[in-house]
Amino acid sequence: MKKHLFLFTCLGVFFSILSNAQARKIDTIMKLGNVGFKLVCNNKNDDKNYVTVSPIGFSGGARDVSFEVKGRIRKAEVDDLNNDLYPDMVIYVYLNGTDDKGTVVGVSSVKNESFAGIVFPDIVDDPKLRTGYKGFDTFMLMEGTLMRRFPVFTTDSVGAQRTGMFRQIQYRVFPGERGLLTFKPVRSYEFAKQ
Repeated sequence: MKKHLFLFTCLGVFFSILSNAQARKIDTIMKLGNVGFKLVCNNKNDDKNYVTVSPIGFSGGARDVSFEVKGRIRKAEVDDLNNDLYPDMVIYVYLNGTDDKGTVVGVSSVKNESFAGIVFPDIVDDPKLRTGYKGFDTFMLMEGTLMRRFPVFTTDSVGAQRTGMFRQIQYRVFPGERGLLTFKPVRSYEFAKQ
């Protein structure tokens, strides 16, 4: 009986450590040249987390911005996404679950004086791109564009299976309604992963 209790205690500690390792705190500085962002998030809650973005190298009037994200942050990157020669940051946020559904939170520098958000569209709003989408997103920046990749599934409503194909979507940042910056898909294609 004592052996079983000890074994369960050890397993509980192991899974607690594993769970905390997967949800590690984010506290990082990312810059282009001398200007960039400090990103801080405890990343503890599966449902929502509070994020603080601080300016690095901005003019004296720039202030920290705090907001809430639904899910956990896995990674963030910096690049000039709107070709204004100022840094922009993307934060990759994933919802808790087995399907790794991800989204992007964009933060743009406005002439290194303040911040503005960059809207990222929900894939379910695009009938062409959502066909076969079940999650398992990966994101990365490439030469000023945002790339999203995921496996394509059969369109069965029950028991959908992977087709062996992957869809990659390339997004660029454009001015949107009321001057808001928005990620828009400019290219998508499917390929078989080797």
